[in-house]
Amino acid sequence: MFSTGRCSNFTWNGTLRELGSYACHEPVGPVMAGPCSSGLEVLLSTLQNAGDIESTLNILNVLDELLSAGTDRRILYMISKGGSESLLRALVNTARTHSPNYTLLLPILHLLSKVGHRDRRIGMKAEEAEAVLLTLSLLRQNEAHARRAAACVWVLQVFCSSVSTATLLGQNRGLDVIFQLISTHTPRHIRTVKAAIDALAAMLCSRANVRLAVSKGYVCALLSLYKDWHSKDSEQRAVPVRRALLRCLHQATFYRAGKDALVAHSGMELLYTTTQTCLLSKGLESLVEPSVQLMRKCHPKWPLPLPSALSAFTCHLPGRPAPCPDIHHALLAPALSFLICDTGSQDDSDDDIEDEVADSKEDDDDLETDLSTLRSKPEPDQTLEQLGQYVRLCPELHHDFQELESGSEADESSDEEVLLHLDQRHGGEGGSSLSLSSSSSGSPVEPQGRTSPEEEERQAQTRTRTSIRTRTHERQRPLEARDFHSRLLEGRGSVGPGGPGGSVVEHLLERHGACISHHDPRLKAVQVRSHEYDLILNADANCSQHHQWFYFEVSGMAANVPYRFNIINCEKGNSQFNYGMQPVLYSVREALEGQPHWVRTGSEICYYRNHFCPSGVRKKDALFTLTFTVTFKHSDDVCYLAYHYPYTYSALQANLQELQRSVDTRSIFLRTQSLCCSLGGNPCPLVTITACPASRSWRDMHQLRNRPCIALTARVHPGESNASWVMKGTLEYLCSADPVAESLRQAFVFKIIPMLNPDGVINGTHRCALNGEDLNRQWLKPDSLLSPTIYHTKGFLHYLNSIGRTPLVFCDYHGHSRKKNVFLYGCSIKETLWQSGATVNTASLKEDPGYRTIPKTLDRIAPAFSFNSCNYHIEKSRRATARVVVWREIGVMRSYTMESTYNGCDQGIYKGLQIGTRELQEMGLKFCQSLLSLRRNTSSRLLSSDHAAILDLDHSSLDHKSHNCFEDDEPACAEEIEYLGESCPAPSAAELDAEVNGNTSSAEEEEEEEEGGEEEEGAGEESPRGGQRRSTVRARLFPHLIGSSSLEDLSINNKQYLS
Repeated sequence: MFSTGRCSNFTWNGTLRELGSYACHEPVGPVMAGPCSSGLEVLLSTLQNAGDIESTLNILNVLDELLSAGTDRRILYMISKGGSESLLRALVNTARTHSPNYTLLLPILHLLSKVGHRDRRIGMKAEEAEAVLLTLSLLRQNEAHARRAAACVWVLQVFCSSVSTATLLGQNRGLDVIFQLISTHTPRHIRTVKAAIDALAAMLCSRANVRLAVSKGYVCALLSLYKDWHSKDSEQRAVPVRRALLRCLHQATFYRAGKDALVAHSGMELLYTTTQTCLLSKGLESLVEPSVQLMRKCHPKWPLPLPSALSAFTCHLPGRPAPCPDIHHALLAPALSFLICDTGSQDDSDDDIEDEVADSKEDDDDLETDLSTLRSKPEPDQTLEQLGQYVRLCPELHHDFQELESGSEADESSDEEVLLHLDQRHGGEGGSSLSLSSSSSGSPVEPQGRTSPEEEERQAQTRTRTSIRTRTHERQRPLEARDFHSRLLEGRGSVGPGGPGGSVVEHLLERHGACISHHDPRLKAVQVRSHEYDLILNADANCSQHHQWFYFEVSGMAANVPYRFNIINCEKGNSQFNYGMQPVLYSVREALEGQPHWVRTGSEICYYRNHFCPSGVRKKDALFTLTFTVTFKHSDDVCYLAYHYPYTYSALQANLQELQRSVDTRSIFLRTQSLCCSLGGNPCPLVTITACPASRSWRDMHQLRNRPCIALTARVHPGESNASWVMKGTLEYLCSADPVAESLRQAFVFKIIPMLNPDGVINGTHRCALNGEDLNRQWLKPDSLLSPTIYHTKGFLHYLNSIGRTPLVFCDYHGHSRKKNVFLYGCSIKETLWQSGATVNTASLKEDPGYRTIPKTLDRIAPAFSFNSCNYHIEKSRRATARVVVWREIGVMRSYTMESTYNGCDQGIYKGLQIGTRELQEMGLKFCQSLLSLRRNTSSRLLSSDHAAILDLDHSSLDHKSHNCFEDDEPACAEEIEYLGESCPAPSAAELDAEVNGNTSSAEEEEEEEEGGEEEEGAGEESPRGGQRRSTVRARLFPHLIGSSSLEDLSINNKQYLS
């Protein structure tokens, strides 16, 4: 790797690690590194203590070459070894001399800017080393020297990654010094001007600096500079400067003072005018988005046209005072009639909103690092006596299976009759019923849920051709689709009884009534143009937030005319609608013609931040607009538009009835019971599926009653209708005659709760139950009155644990609104501690890696599944979720949340396609098949090798390559556009490196050196092939100009380096 000779030089062409081995065996002079320090530590310690320029330049050359040739990992390794501190100390030592040597200072500044840009704590380190004000002083001394000034400005820019450092510079007139370097349009020193603008933008991360800049008129000056550069840069050579000016304005307008200053100095007009010009030139496209986002940010906020942000639905909760109803006046929108028909299917994921809480923090800061907390197992919420109430939910344990001898089907009379005949009786006994108040009229709903006379009178007055219809569904029994439409379409001008539209609906409902929902939340529609409507979503019941899901009816449209719909009060910071996702449409006319399906539709789709703010609520969060265009094929049609494929409570009941009728009761044990009644009095179904024993012999009955349990839940968030479609696939597969499904039934007992939040689904909430709370945040201490479904689900799991039947697997099905593919979240102490960087010694921790078995199997057999999108971290913000609580308290090692996309996949055979109900149901099937991978933990004779070979779980290759994505639940969309993030991001590390490297070789600096009398001897000549020959002095000054072969044969003065 190296050789030595009589000369004082040695040649080294090894790696940094090998250089460390060499350094450990060679005698080293008086340096700070220890006897067995790495080669990098030797270089850094020598850099701080070098006594002559030649040694320091040689070391800087070595460091620059090493760091430039590799990836950022080398720089990060150097930072971990104290590289930033060494460079700062070298800077301070060199700059504090009476006459600083810029031959040495410039390479130090250049290297420090490269390294410091990747060091998150560089600002704090610079303050500790007293290098901040020293660098500012150097800048003051070299304002007339563009190359030196640029080097100082880059270092100050990276220092400003710390707000305190930026504030310190502002307090010492740093803004004034840097602003003086920003000139009007000029063809010279463009790099220095851009560096000054970037540094000014970095300093404006401090609120104090923004206020100072506004008071000194810098916002107005920046607008004037942008106008000057825009008008005079006819050849488009200074686009980076103009983009940097826009970023500076972006930084200034993060605070109210900056926004007000921009608007007051006609900034909106200037940005609008210049953007129109940029749209005409392809070379200026990069300026359009930051300009538009800047205008959007500074546009005055308007409150939504609502008297209150509270939900139109109010619920009287047990033990709480009755709420005062809000009065919401519907605005009539001509030409179109909107009928809001919410199934409760919406767009958030199990861990969607939970990530919103953690977005403002570092991801790692949310990880649980307290080992005692991770290992703790709290006592059950209920006593053993109370847990006895769940005995009835294990019918397979006490059923006598007499039909096996008689050959006749058992006449079961149990709780499933309550659920399977809900067409006769809706509701359950023993549940706490709520009285809902209609916010539109303020009149309470009668006890049986019938519409009051006052409500009917009000509805009769508002039945016009173009109206928004909102009603409360009946509570005595589920309102049939026929009844729903016959009541709500009655008297409609455009689609009236006896008319073509009315007959279309009635005819459709005779054949496909179950596909249409039977309830409606409130939505407000405002016509803004002849064929454009602004829609305002209603908040969840009993709260003022959670707007994302939509489901509404459109009628009275003209055929082949594009209609624009703008949903203006969405809350999510981004959406898959920006990345190819479309809403879904159901056409009554198309259904009559033989296509009764929901289909993807819509064009010109965009999701962006708007200028609205919530009504009557002081909230910093912005609102977002989803806009899309739909062209209807028929003029006499009734169409439904929804966020995703709806799945209603009625559809679930219909599916359960169909399964109960279709299964072979001699081989399949299927029981549907009521776990409990929800807060609204709706039964929460619990389904038990397993195989009937071959006989009533002791052996077969013993095997049945010792089968491990698999617990599955879904739809705790009403908006996640995709989770219900996955659950539908699971239920249908487990009840099928497939040989693998038969093996699964023989091996396991499946306890399935397909809809944990029936109230939310029925009443059309977005994420919450009727109590206005997210039920997936109630698992730690669920309330038996306000969160009965969670209380009893947790109690039932504790009961299974108490009788020695702890579930082998628990999985909660969810949907994810901002990520593609399907993936799992699990729980692992070791992976959590590794990710958080905790100092706990994980080598002594024993953890079964079996939690990865199911994800690995799914990655093989499920085309939509992405193993690399899975993670197993335990976050503080999720300690009250089902996944974490079941893992910690019940002791289920394989406790998962399964997230399904609303959009599609970016891998495998489904890459680039939008997901449909067939693919979602397939995912439910594949999850069941993945359970075969646990056969080693069960009775192997029950899972025959033939059945396992169907899946080839042990030897099959991956069907696809999982997308390499290790993001948290709610990351910023890692795609082309991020409307929530900065549209003018700070220069990247690579961009800054290129700028720094260019500062040493451009013709601009050559001219400056000649003018300043600082010519270098032996100026380099360019070879015919473009190669560069530089003098020894130039090479030392500008390490990046050393030839590429220097990595193989790097010559260092041996005597000076080692002494």
